[in-house]
Amino acid sequence: MAGTSHRAAPEHTHPDDVPVLTALAALADPVRAQLVRELAASEDWSRSCGTFDVPVGKAAKSHHFAVLRAAGLVEQRDEGPRRVNRLRREEFDARFPGLLELVLRGD
Repeated sequence: MAGTSHRAAPEHTHPDDVPVLTALAALADPVRAQLVRELAASEDWSRSCGTFDVPVGKAAKSHHFAVLRAAGLVEQRDEGPRRVNRLRREEFDARFPGLLELVLRGD
């Protein structure tokens, strides 16, 4: 059937439902912080998971994206064989004002 995928659609957590410690833990990991920085520098839905330059394998990268989704930072959707990403910056900033900016600065 056209338009079907061999994998389940990703589940997303809205930032309003994320405890602050979950958000902090997600952003504290260097690989996840790099994924967030690269997404922040990219247009929404322009990056597939395989295009990120992080020092982990495919399975670990998938895990990192799952953590970011659960923390309300990333939204993903499937476009054919690719899973593309968007940083939920506006929604996350509304829930945790200034937190994402600190991570993006890299201080």
